[in-house]
Amino acid sequence: MQVYAEPLEHTDLVIDMVPVKGGRFLMGSPLSEAERSEDEGPQHTVEVGSFWMSKFEITWDQYDTWCEKIDYYRRAAFGTSATPRDEVADAITRPTPPYTDMSFGMGKESNPAICMTQHAARMYCQWLSAKTGRYYRLPTEAEWEYACRAGTSTAYSFGDDVAQLGDYAWFDGNSDGNYHSVGQKKPNPWGLYDMHGNVAEWVLDQYVADAYKLRSGGATSVDVVRNPLVVPTTEYPRVVRGGGWDDSARMLRSAVREGSALEWKEQDPQLPQSIWYFTDAQGVGFRVVRPLEEPTDEAKLTFWGKSAPIQKDPVEFEQE
Repeated sequence: MQVYAEPLEHTDLVIDMVPVKGGRFLMGSPLSEAERSEDEGPQHTVEVGSFWMSKFEITWDQYDTWCEKIDYYRRAAFGTSATPRDEVADAITRPTPPYTDMSFGMGKESNPAICMTQHAARMYCQWLSAKTGRYYRLPTEAEWEYACRAGTSTAYSFGDDVAQLGDYAWFDGNSDGNYHSVGQKKPNPWGLYDMHGNVAEWVLDQYVADAYKLRSGGATSVDVVRNPLVVPTTEYPRVVRGGGWDDSARMLRSAVREGSALEWKEQDPQLPQSIWYFTDAQGVGFRVVRPLEEPTDEAKLTFWGKSAPIQKDPVEFEQE
């Protein structure tokens, strides 16, 4: 596995991907960790497979290539014929136009995309998969924490000293009330930026407060839970990780879990309210992963969502 840059065809944009070698880690926080919450335990040993993760949070210019059909309009402007991949990608449902500027005046371009529902983030992953011929999805909660910790067992990927947080993250103590362009702070030990702060990030899992207790079920230190995923069965709550520019330092810890809520649509005036936007989640975005082992079509439905039918890509997936 090597680093690579995934080009977004018909644009000058790429998504930088970082390899994350699979392994085991202790998921959750110890009872001794300052300001921990009960839903962060009990700690349990988890094993995840290898995957690539986007080096940065997905930015507005990358997101709007899909959301605002920028790739489609650029093809039309330059008289470029659609490729077989384009034809599949174009058929994937895109968000309805928002009623307001979803960046809320904080700027777009290389800033992290925000305010999308988990459904919208999943659909972006499906579009990206069709567009590139490689399979992308949101990370599971376990994959996200494994990548965030990057081999560490401390409160943050750089240690326990919260005084260092400003070197690695944007949060309510230094953000000046808005998000910032991705990649400005120090990366974690595996070369991933903004895993702490800037924006909290969607993962695939349903939020269940006692998920770890149910998962471990009296497990001993030698028991291993492999590739766990709490498959969503209800619209709320879904998990976001990492904390954002508007969160306190404690919410940026590697083990912190947060669930979405209906209140995240409080400012949405539409009836019915949009399935695409969380108007009050201005500190929520996402990043993507590409598993080393491509799953079955049935598993893809789980990862993308059964409301998003599988789009068969006529171009063979690249073999590593």
